[in-house]
Amino acid sequence: MLKVKDLMRQHPPVLQLDTGLADAVDAILQSGYLGLPVVDENSALTGFLSEQDCIKALITDSYHCDTHIHVRDIMRADPLFVSPQLSILELSQILGRGQPKIFPVVDEEVLVGLITRGDVMKSLNESLQSCRAS
Repeated sequence: MLKVKDLMRQHPPVLQLDTGLADAVDAILQSGYLGLPVVDENSALTGFLSEQDCIKALITDSYHCDTHIHVRDIMRADPLFVSPQLSILELSQILGRGQPKIFPVVDEEVLVGLITRGDVMKSLNESLQSCRAS
């Protein structure tokens, strides 16, 4: 059975707690993800910063030209995450409920990857295509 570890994107871009808002937005936009995990110096997951979190902060901070906002101020602490051992079927059921659309993958308290709804959808579609071919 396919597991998260088989589909996850290893070595994803990450943010640090002291990254400024403008730099965090640039990193998210360049990554192509809907958000990025926030890690400490030991690569332990400490939070997640989404596009939505950034937009909320940008509305106020860009209006007031507040350049002192950091990731730690606006990230979601205690983000949802999945294990690399979780089956894709179980993850697809979680994703089918709606939120979130992207999960950090954590093994022994260390961030080891990211997996998105698109990754799961692509895998499930490939499985469907192989059924049609047989």
